[in-house]
This record gives sequence, structure tokens and C-alpha cells, in this order.
Amino acid sequence: MIIGVPREIKEQEYRVALLPSAAYQLIKRGHTVVVERGAGIGAGYPDLQYQNAGAQVLDSHIGVFEQADLIVKVKEPLPTEYPLLRPGQLLFTYLHLAASRPLTLALMKSGATCLAYETIEVNKRLPLLEPMSEIAGRMSVLVGGYFLAKHFGGSGVLLGGVPGVLPGKVVVLGGGSSGINAARMAQGLGADVTILEVDLERMRFLDITLHTAHTLYSSEAHLMDLLPEVDLLIGAVLVPGARAPKLISREMLTKMRPGSVLVDIAIDQGGCAETSRVTTHQMPVYVEEGVTHYCVANMPGAYARTATQALTNVTHRYIETLADYGLAEACHRQPSLVGGINVMGGQVTYRAVADAHGLQYEAAKL
Repeated sequence: MIIGVPREIKEQEYRVALLPSAAYQLIKRGHTVVVERGAGIGAGYPDLQYQNAGAQVLDSHIGVFEQADLIVKVKEPLPTEYPLLRPGQLLFTYLHLAASRPLTLALMKSGATCLAYETIEVNKRLPLLEPMSEIAGRMSVLVGGYFLAKHFGGSGVLLGGVPGVLPGKVVVLGGGSSGINAARMAQGLGADVTILEVDLERMRFLDITLHTAHTLYSSEAHLMDLLPEVDLLIGAVLVPGARAPKLISREMLTKMRPGSVLVDIAIDQGGCAETSRVTTHQMPVYVEEGVTHYCVANMPGAYARTATQALTNVTHRYIETLADYGLAEACHRQPSLVGGINVMGGQVTYRAVADAHGLQYEAAKL
């Protein structure tokens, strides 16, 4: 099989979908790997490393799509890439289709079979999403504390406090992978941390794991009680494959103190705040109701090398299986791959995506 690795064209996206070492392993298995020139530079992997691994380096973005049977990416295709997909081609990447009807319709029109990293589930876990969730969770506290600085319009609160001064208050909505990593980082800085969660077993786990963090059942009433004193609010909610629930209304934000910060990790699934809208690393924040919003949809792209390594650690086995056996046999050998199929044969094959856009759902036919 020919595996194609195009350069990511999303704004300030420096990750690459395949390490040179993973390309080498695929080539050893008899496959061909074509990589667009410069695809790995942002993550610290120059073209020479791919060439030394045996990959072909192409000058053309279009050429990678034309040659490849399997396209592996990091982020969803952008409008200029929609026409490059074709029937019979496999696309393997983060898609987050519930947040974008135009992208969903474009992938349906392409005829390609599109698999999403974020909807592959193994034992109630999302193994291909977890590494990026971990990075985004840890980042959320770093960027949140950064924008609390007064010269950025923040309240001037140092999350860890100092002797004689109480620490800042951090509230995390959701105790999944991103939520627990956000809480760990905030706790490590010495902040006062509260995690809101609805799963009682998960709360018990969080209580045992995070000794100084507080857990609270997630409800609007409890959140409203916390908002007047919170310095950093982190939205870390996730419904696999579906649009994020809007847990924070504009009216609720008015209860927060001016200069406080909201980091919406769920923005790639539409965001969990009514006031959230996608931002970029170049212009990461805006202010609504006196609250600084950080809503960058590709947060892990800021730490491209770490993120690329973490991503490839979990994706390369799936890529090898798809390349070795083709889609049908790969799904037979690795049944979790079926959950990754979001679009196939012009139909939406993931129910949460179909529900998000009012489209007809069809089970994947293998």
C-alpha cells in the first residue's frame, strides 16, 4: 500500500502524522511511504530523516494525495484539500466532524472512507485521543496562568500564591484525560483545585489520585456557586464523537470576576461555553463579559515535537494494520477500527455525527 503524509496546512499546525522511524517500519513491511517536503520540519524532523528511512519526499501537496491509498494526517482536511480526496481512498486523522457540517458534507461527497482517531474506542477508552488530551490538559494550566497576568488583561493572580497569600482557584469541568491532567498541573503549582464530574466512580478515582484536589458533582447549581471566586475555569468535557454540551452560558460568565480566564479544551468539538469561538496560536484569546477566553482548536500543536511523538506512539500500529490488510481485514483483526469509520461510501457511519447534523446514519459496510 502507498501511505501518504501531507504537510499540515492548518494555521500554526506544526505536528506531522508519521515519524521517520514509523515510516521506516512501514517500508520494511513492503509498503511505500510518500511524504510532502517540509512535512516534519515543524516538529524537528527534516526531510533527510525521511529519505534515510526510505520514504519518497515529494514537492507537491497534491501529489501526495494523488499517489497515496492511505492518507495519514493530524488535523481534518481544509477546504482546499476536499477535492483532493477520492473514492476508494482511506483518510486517517482527527476529524471532529460533529463540530463542522461543511466538512462532513465534503467528506461524504468525496467518496473516501474517513476514519477519525478520536472515535476509536477500546475498553471504554479513546487511546488515540488520550495523548493529545493529556497535552491539552497540561497546557491549559500553563496558558491559563500566563493570561492571568495583569499585562495581558488578567486579574493579576498567581495560581500558586506565595507565603502569606492564598493561591488562585482553578475549576476543571470534567475528570477525563484532559481534566485530570489539568488538575495535576494546577495542583503541582499549588493552586486550589476543584474538579466537577458526573461519574461517581471517576470521582472516587480522582479523589484517591489527586490528594489535595476537591471533587464535586457536576451541576449548574454547583458551578454557579464556584464561579464568583474562580480565577481559571477549564472546560474539559467530552462526549465521544459528539458536539460538546454547552455547560457555560453567557449569563453564568457574568458571575466571574473581571480578568479571570476560561480555557475551553472542548473547542475542537464546538466548545462547552456559549461564548466560545475558535482562536489560533497567533491570536489565542479574546474577552467576553470581562473573561479572557482561550479557545485554540489545536492546542497540542504548540508543542509539536512532544505531540508528534505521543501521537505516533498510538497510531502507528493501526496504520500498519490498515496498510498490511486493507480496511475490511484490518477491522476484523482490530475491531475497534470500526468505531473510527465516520464516513464511508458517501454516508455518515458514526451515529453521533449524524445526530449532530440531522443526517441519515448508515452502519459501515465492510
